[in-house]
Amino acid sequence: MPSTPETGQLSYPVTELPDNPATQQPGHPATQQTGHLATQQPSHPATLSGDIVGGITTFFTMAYIVVVNPGILASQGTGMAFSGVLTATVVLACAMTLLMGLYARLPFAVAPGMGLNAFFAFTIVLQQQVPWPVALGIVFWAGVLFLIVSATPLREQIALAIPTGLRLATATGIGLLLTLIGLRNAGLIESDPVTLLRVGTLDHRTAFLLAGVLIAVALMRRRSSLAFLAAIFAVTAVAWTLGYAAPPERLVSLPDFSSVFLKLDVVGALQLSLAPAIVTILFTDLFDSLSTFIGVASAAGLVEPGGKPMNLRQGLIVDACATFGAGLVGTSPGTAYVESIAGIRMGARTGRASIVTALCFLPCLFVAPLAAAVPAYATAAVLVLVGLTMFQTVGRIDFGSLEDGLPAFVTIVLIPLTLSISQGILWGFLLHALLYVVVGRAREITPALWMLAAVSGGLLLLGH
Repeated sequence: MPSTPETGQLSYPVTELPDNPATQQPGHPATQQTGHLATQQPSHPATLSGDIVGGITTFFTMAYIVVVNPGILASQGTGMAFSGVLTATVVLACAMTLLMGLYARLPFAVAPGMGLNAFFAFTIVLQQQVPWPVALGIVFWAGVLFLIVSATPLREQIALAIPTGLRLATATGIGLLLTLIGLRNAGLIESDPVTLLRVGTLDHRTAFLLAGVLIAVALMRRRSSLAFLAAIFAVTAVAWTLGYAAPPERLVSLPDFSSVFLKLDVVGALQLSLAPAIVTILFTDLFDSLSTFIGVASAAGLVEPGGKPMNLRQGLIVDACATFGAGLVGTSPGTAYVESIAGIRMGARTGRASIVTALCFLPCLFVAPLAAAVPAYATAAVLVLVGLTMFQTVGRIDFGSLEDGLPAFVTIVLIPLTLSISQGILWGFLLHALLYVVVGRAREITPALWMLAAVSGGLLLLGH
């Protein structure tokens, strides 16, 4: 769900699936609304050199996740080891991107997704006080359900049942949540017992946040694939030099396969009270995957004659494996990255590009000491910019209709205010169905959406 720095603009592809499944199918060009990515481009012939250059480009546009993801999951209080999460992040990115290339034969890279990593750390572990091994079990079971959905026709039924406004609102709310975390890491906002939040102390962290944003934006306008990495490393280097953070005693170390690898509690995750978290990860991952595959494939011309993205089923199966696989290796759910469009524009056309990207991740297994020395405020700019990327979707929501606008609005507001994606999604489904009944549009609610609304109501009651 991150940005596409190579374009000089922030963009988050949004899938607007058709309202009439009898006349249109997911992936049909008429259903695409992907910002500046939406323009269908002719597919260029695949070449080995293009796949190599494209694969390397994709890696550099998303390599920031190697530092950012462990920083979020190993936040104070979670109990997860930074080195272990970094190893898990790299292993997942390498293995699933390789699988995407060999099985799905698509030039898409896979890694832990932004947004769900925040939900994992701040909502499930810190707010709900779920032990992190159980939280990894939640990720595992969500991945198993995702795999079942992806391998059956149920995928299309669920996708068509989800109102467009709620998909867009979920992305918008997650963007606000990431921005909140970034501003907190930079000390710009802090908690207050009376007003809930207040402006924090303006110190070196705020200055570094501003510097990071300026560096990243300047490079993004120049279509640099290193924008996010440059911002993180520039801020870190200055912090080390000025004594605000300590440089690492050593630069490399062996991978950490002892702290979080295969430490999930699959039995402990099978509690009724944890069902909302499992369902939330399932739906959020499904939204993200469909948006990425359909948006990027349409923009790059990687579509079948009917407009459907090439190898969509295989790609979603890989995404599902990246979710339950994340629980096994010790990190938050994995998903296909929209940054893959950068590599595609540089010539990536086949699964060979994903193989190249996967190989680029391997050296990252040995940089845990260097990554651990990156202060939290050095990644704050990335969180804010990714938040902006996702917040763009708010412009596509129809707030003119109360029965459509209110559920979307509640979803957007609840996600950052409750630090819970699940609260936003579940209340959104329930309100959408109830409001359609109140205004006399009950006939427009499909059986699948009635089911989603009923499940949402049950999960809300169960969670309270």
